[in-house]
Formats: sequence, C-alpha cells, structure tokens
Amino acid sequence: MNSDDRLARYNRTRVLVTGGAGFVGSSLATRLVGLGAEVTVLDDLTTGLEELVPRGVKAFVHGSVEDPETLDPLVAGSDYVFHLAARVLASSTKDIRSDYRVNIGGTLNILLAARDLGPKAPPVVYTSTTSVYGNPRALPITEDEPTNILSPYAASKFAAESYCRAFVEMYELPIVMVRYSNVYGPHQSPRNPYCGVVSKFLEAGLEGRPMCIHGTGLQTRDFTYIDDAVTATLLAALVPRALGEVFNVGSGVETNVRQLAGLIAGLMPGQPPVEFIDRRDIDNVSRRVVNIEKARRTLRWVPETSLERGLAATLQWLESSKRAGQRATASQA
Repeated sequence: MNSDDRLARYNRTRVLVTGGAGFVGSSLATRLVGLGAEVTVLDDLTTGLEELVPRGVKAFVHGSVEDPETLDPLVAGSDYVFHLAARVLASSTKDIRSDYRVNIGGTLNILLAARDLGPKAPPVVYTSTTSVYGNPRALPITEDEPTNILSPYAASKFAAESYCRAFVEMYELPIVMVRYSNVYGPHQSPRNPYCGVVSKFLEAGLEGRPMCIHGTGLQTRDFTYIDDAVTATLLAALVPRALGEVFNVGSGVETNVRQLAGLIAGLMPGQPPVEFIDRRDIDNVSRRVVNIEKARRTLRWVPETSLERGLAATLQWLESSKRAGQRATASQA
C-alpha cells in the first residue's frame, strides 16, 4: 500500500491544524482538504498569512494556542490534531518571552486539552525541529543523538517535546513528534521576513540582486521539499507504532550554502552573483544532515523530491506568483 492509499484514511475525518496559515501548516491543510478531510485552521497571523489558508477548509479561527478557551473545543471536536503553531527561529531571539509563551505554553495547552478528553483524545502530531541537535557529534544525525541547544528557539521546541514525552508516559496520550529540517518549496513567500534561505536566494536571483550568504557559506543543511515533509507528517498520525516516538524529517542529503547558491544560479538566465555578509547570531550550526532510516522503517516514508527538482518547482511557483501579482497591479492601475 503506497502513501496515497494510506492517506485516504483522512477522508471525512475532522482535523485541526494549528499554525495553518503558515508555510508548512497551510500546505498540510491544503493536502488534507484534497483528501476529503474537514479541516479547521487556528492561527494568530503573527507570521502566517490568511491568504495561504486553503479554500475548502471547514473553518478558519483567528486565535492563539495561548488561549485555552479557544483551543479546548477545537481539540475536542477533532479526530486528529497537527500542532504547527510556533514562533520561528529568526524571530525567537527578538522576543524570547513570546517564543516561550507560544512554543512551550501553547503546546502545553494542546496537551492539556487532549488529556482532559481521556480515552477519546485524538492523535496529536507535534512538529519540532532538527535545531535541537545543534552541532552534533556525528553525521548523519539519528534521533538518539543528544540534544545540543544553541538558541532560545531550540530550547522552547525541545521543552515542548519534553512535555509531549511526559504526557505520553503519564497519560498514555497518542502523540508523535517530527523534527523538520529546513523545509522549503512553493508558497514559502519571500515577502515574509522569516522565510528560509531558498526563497530569499530565488527572489534575489529573479530580481537580479546578489544572493547574500551569511558567513563563509560552508555551513551545511539538509533541505526538505514541502511535499515530502507534509507526507511524513500525515503518515505519522496513522501508524500505531509511531505513537510516542520522534522522527527526523529530512532528505538525508547534506548541502552547503555555497552549493545551494550555485544550484539556484544555474536555474537563472543571468547567473546572479553571490555576496558574503556578516554571520548572524542564529547561524551557529556548522553542519546538519539527518538520518531518516527510522521514518523509512516505521512510517514507510522516503522523500521523493531531489533538491534540484524541488528548487525548479519552487522557482516555477515564484515566477507564476510574481506574474499574477503584476497582473493584479496592472488591473488596478
């Protein structure tokens, strides 16, 4: 049975997606709508965009996971909960208290709402981050690698993971944790100041600006195409053996930022230049590539999109989006 057949189980189920107006959350919600699920999106629109919420959702709730009065009935009315609401890495150091309230407090609110339902609690998938590994001892990184917390964002995401583990042990809640690695793809808007490096490089290339690399560009990452990340996340809630476990979600391929810039430059007609600028305080991880064998064995999931194909698809979407924006501007003139 392939992943499409297994995902058909979401048809006519009630699903809550927190952070569903964000890049990954909206992509997850879009897939669920296509699978025939009744989807409710909860988002406070701090970094999300309401325009990303797909048509066909049952409801969009403009609210926060910080508010139990809003959250509790949404969890109670769901067959599955996907918890993606979070303050992102780039903003976490600017407002650490907000990072704490949303990433830790908001997750605790989800877990308390599920606990109060007892045996009727829906499976909860908590989306964490490979940032919790920091600079690992060995590569590729397995889920057993000790954490090495290097940022407030990583601290809050791992604290939330720890609450998930505690609620699994104490209350036997059906919770799964997935650790994303540098997810990119269509609908990751470069207009968002907190978007990833892929969107920033692609937009710079299209506009004829230099692709700005922080530091040496020799730092490596494991870039994961959005469709692959969404599939892994959806499968995680459906596999009984996955409950209580944590899974890396990546490509298993290590790419340095200079190589990424070169691949993107190769897609552009004018070969945009590269400019090296100062390293940021959040750029403190030198190498990252994850081992995805556990997800392959347990979830029967493997990524299907190479970086080259994913970059081409993302560029195509960005070009189409820009043309649509230009037509809209012209029609208003």
